Amino acid sequence: MLPELWRYRELLYFLTWRDIKVRYKQTVLGAAWAILQPVMAMVVLNIFFGELGGMNKSTDVWYPLFLYAGLLPWTFFATAVGQSANSLIGNSALLTKVYFPRLLVPAATILAALVDFAIAFGVLLVLMVWSGTKFTLGLLLVPPLMLAMVLAALAVGAFLAAATVRYRDFRYVVPFLLQMWMFASPVAYQLDQNKLLAQHHLSESWRLVYALNPVAGPILALRAAVLGEPWPGVELAISLASTVALLLLGLRYFLRVERQLADIV
Repeated sequence: MLPELWRYRELLYFLTWRDIKVRYKQTVLGAAWAILQPVMAMVVLNIFFGELGGMNKSTDVWYPLFLYAGLLPWTFFATAVGQSANSLIGNSALLTKVYFPRLLVPAATILAALVDFAIAFGVLLVLMVWSGTKFTLGLLLVPPLMLAMVLAALAVGAFLAAATVRYRDFRYVVPFLLQMWMFASPVAYQLDQNKLLAQHHLSESWRLVYALNPVAGPILALRAAVLGEPWPGVELAISLASTVALLLLGLRYFLRVERQLADIV
């Protein structure tokens, strides 16, 4: 499988570039949408979770910056999964004409979402300067942590892409799934044992179960790397193990459905 994907690497590049151009073609704001989504989400969550919910007292970091650092990787994941889930259906004409590894289609949509992340990351740097947060060498950990997010998106996206081909009502399930998933991820709150966990009486065992969420560890780690918070080593390790397991299961299901794609797409 990997040798075949490597042979078609140029096609992956062209599919990714096509998805990038289609995303911004005939839009008024263009690439600004990549910034507006996490910024507007930050404003809304800051009002309801920070000011009204009192979450701004659970962290020593300026809460809007805290929020944005969590929203940045989550927005990438949600965009990548949402786009990849419908990628096979959207490319049905291409899939029935020529042969190539079908996994390239959802993979291209995920890589295209990295462009949005890169653009929106600039806002994070601006917020850090605005709040007086020091830049540290932890910023160098962002690329490998985003690789973990890419693998998590590929694991979930490949499964949902294949499932959507077989069961078309998955197109309506995915947005609801992602909405619930965001609240089950540490986007608007921190898993600090001395603060949030103590307030809600969550035991250490439940903290480890929570880390089975494949994006929980990378989000916590990315925020820790950027903002200088305690490093969530155990949570990251559990999330990475969960990602590997989901990736194997997702690819196995995708390859099984791939044999029937031409007939059911």
